[in-house]
Amino acid sequence: MSFKKTFSVLCAGAVLILSMSTICMADDYKLTLKLSHVFSPAEQLSKSMDAVAESIYEKTDGAINIQTFPQAQLPAYKEGVEQVVRGAKFISVEDPSFIGDYVPDFKALYAPMLYRSFDEYVNLTQSDLVKKMQAEAEKQGIKILALDYIYGFRNLITQKVIKTPADLKGMKIRTPGSKSYIDTLTAMGAVATPLPWGETLSAVQQGVVDGLEGSEFTNIGTKVYEGPTKNVANTRHILGTCGVYISTKVWNDIPAKYQKIIQDEFTNGANHMVNLLKSQHGGVVKELESYGVKFNEVDGDAFRAALKPLYKEQKGMTPGIYQSIFKELDAMR
Repeated sequence: MSFKKTFSVLCAGAVLILSMSTICMADDYKLTLKLSHVFSPAEQLSKSMDAVAESIYEKTDGAINIQTFPQAQLPAYKEGVEQVVRGAKFISVEDPSFIGDYVPDFKALYAPMLYRSFDEYVNLTQSDLVKKMQAEAEKQGIKILALDYIYGFRNLITQKVIKTPADLKGMKIRTPGSKSYIDTLTAMGAVATPLPWGETLSAVQQGVVDGLEGSEFTNIGTKVYEGPTKNVANTRHILGTCGVYISTKVWNDIPAKYQKIIQDEFTNGANHMVNLLKSQHGGVVKELESYGVKFNEVDGDAFRAALKPLYKEQKGMTPGIYQSIFKELDAMR
């Protein structure tokens, strides 16, 4: 056998061994990730995260084990996203405004009273505009696996009937700690009062706050209706949605075949949750009404006027970002 032929055979063998080694490495790969969110086990987002984690475990034959921790047992909100940025083996499930600390345009995506339906938001997340925002997030170490785990429009839940911004004057309304929420409730006329969710229901019972804001699914899932806040004002001031975030460093170390499974399952999970909540909303409203909850419409124009100053570009935002979002939404209507 000639040297040239022998060398070719050896090279081919080396390539084969290297390929087999790579396959074996992928087959031996194991990763445990901790997933944190603030929702209760009874809420659909919590159920959806559990279902996605189980499906990923099964489809990767146990290679990817995602352990879910509800109700802020682990770092959540801003602290959860910080874990991702630091490169921890951690998945943060938070609304997009928390990514706004790293890519300010995400604060615009989560601005108040932007969306008329779930579909408008879902379609916007699939636009080139938002894909560019996701690319910017990756530069900051944040891989976005989903943005559309929608849990409903957030409304005011109070003891008194609210119809206009004037009705909120002096009222302490619990909000999450995100600046977007605080600014929104303040502009609406309330005294925004950030509290961890775990303290919220007792704060309402004790009169520390005069109410809260959240979706019908949160209302029923956490039994808010059992307290004194029986009036829901349909402000629809924010479309409640969560994204799913993982460190780019952690993500890039995951074998491609597992990356695809993870991405597909989180995408499918979001689609399933959106469709499920669309079909269930009417029934949830009726059930809440059976518990004595009363719903009322509000002066939408008055609230929109109060919130208009928030559509002002903040430091670090892309010039014209709000106009770009409005343009995308107008094209859908």
